[in-house]
Amino acid sequence: MTTLDDTPVGPPAGRIATFLRPRVGGLPRTFWVLWAGTLLNRLGTMVEPFLGLYLTTARGLSLGQAGAVMAVLGAGSFAGQIAGGALADRIGRRATLTIATVGTGAAMLALGYAHGIAMITVAALVLGLLLDMYRPASQAMVADIISPAERPRAFGLLFWAINLGWAFSMVLGGTLAREGFQLLFWIDALTCAAFGVLVWRAVPETRVRGAGPEDGPGGFVQVLRDRVMVGYAAVLLCYTFVLMQGMTTMPLAMKEAGLGPQDYGLAIAANGVLIIIVQPLVNAWLSRRDHSLVLVAGFVLVGAGYGLTALVSSLPGFTATILVWTLGEIIAASVLQAVVADLAPSHLRGRYSGLYGMAWSGGFLLAPLGGTQLLGAGGPALLWLSCTGLAFGAAAGQLVLAPAVRRRRAAVIEDSFSS
Repeated sequence: MTTLDDTPVGPPAGRIATFLRPRVGGLPRTFWVLWAGTLLNRLGTMVEPFLGLYLTTARGLSLGQAGAVMAVLGAGSFAGQIAGGALADRIGRRATLTIATVGTGAAMLALGYAHGIAMITVAALVLGLLLDMYRPASQAMVADIISPAERPRAFGLLFWAINLGWAFSMVLGGTLAREGFQLLFWIDALTCAAFGVLVWRAVPETRVRGAGPEDGPGGFVQVLRDRVMVGYAAVLLCYTFVLMQGMTTMPLAMKEAGLGPQDYGLAIAANGVLIIIVQPLVNAWLSRRDHSLVLVAGFVLVGAGYGLTALVSSLPGFTATILVWTLGEIIAASVLQAVVADLAPSHLRGRYSGLYGMAWSGGFLLAPLGGTQLLGAGGPALLWLSCTGLAFGAAAGQLVLAPAVRRRRAAVIEDSFSS
C-alpha cells in the first residue's frame, strides 16, 4: 500500500490517502494558495453579520437608517461584481484580487471609524464596491489554471473553505462583539489585506493574453449576447432569492411561531455543520455527473425544503427543514461555478463571473424585500410555498438550458484535450 507519492505506509495511512486522493489531490499549488487565502478571508468575516446591530447600537442609527446603509452596501456589491469582472479581464486576475482585498481592508476601517449618517453611508458604498470585487477574479483564476474536468472539484473545495471560515467567524465574532465592535473591524480588515498580500506574493498572473479580442467597454455587451449565460443568470437569480430566505426572513417567520433569536441561531447552525461534514464527501462524485441534472436535483431539494417549512412550528421542525434545503444547496454548489467556467470564452472569464456574481448579489438584495412582502401579505405559508414555486421554476429553466450547457461543456473538454 502506498501514499500519494508512492511511499510504502501502513494500512491506515493508505486508507486515508485513498480517501483524500479524489477529493484534494492533483490540484496545482496556485489553487491551494488561493484556497488558503479564501479561508483566511472568511475566518475574519465578522462585520457583515453584525453590521445592523453595530449601526443601531454603537452608532445610534434608527432601524430605517441602518436598513438604508445596508441597502447601499448591497448596491455597491452589485456594482462591484461588474467592475471586478471587467478589471479581471483587463488588468489581470492577480492585480484585481489584490486591489480589491487590500482596498476592502482600508474601507472596512473607514466604516468602523465613520460618524454621522452621511459619512457612514459613503463608507458603506465604498466598502460595498470593493467587498465582492475580488470574486470574479478568483473564479476566473480557477478557470484559468484548472482543467474543465477538475473545475467542479476545485470550486467545491472553495465553497467548503468559505463555509468553514464563515462558521468559525460567526461564533468568534459573536463572542468578540460583546467586548466592542472596533475589534471586529480590525480583524476583518487585516484578514482581507492579508489575503491580497498573499495572492500578490505567491500567485502568478493567470490571464492568457491573445485568447480573444482586446478588452474594451463592449466586453459586457458580448456577455449579454450569450443567451445561455443570460438564461443561466436568471435561473441563479431565482435560486438565490429562495436560498437567501434562510438568512433573511426565516428569523421573522420563526418569531411568528413563538421562537426567538437563540432558536434561530441553533437551527441555522445546522446549515453550516452539514455543509462542512457532507460537502467534501460528495463533491467529487457529483462533479462527474451531468451538471444540469445535478443543478435540477439541488434546486428541487431546496424548493422542497422550504415548502416543508410551511408545515412546521417547532425548533426541531425548522431544523429538519433546514437540513433538507441544505442538502440541496450542497448538491447545487458542486457545479454552479463550473457551468460558468464552461460557458465563458477565456478572454471573458472575468466578465462572465461578474454576471454570475451579479445574479447572486441581485438575489441577496431582493430576498429580504420580496420575502418580507410575501410574509406580510399571506403569512409563512405564502412565503414558503412561493419559494417552492420559484425553486421549481429555476429547475425547469435549467432543464431548458441543459442541452446547450452540455454542448458547450463538450466543446470545452474537446478543446482542452486538443490544446
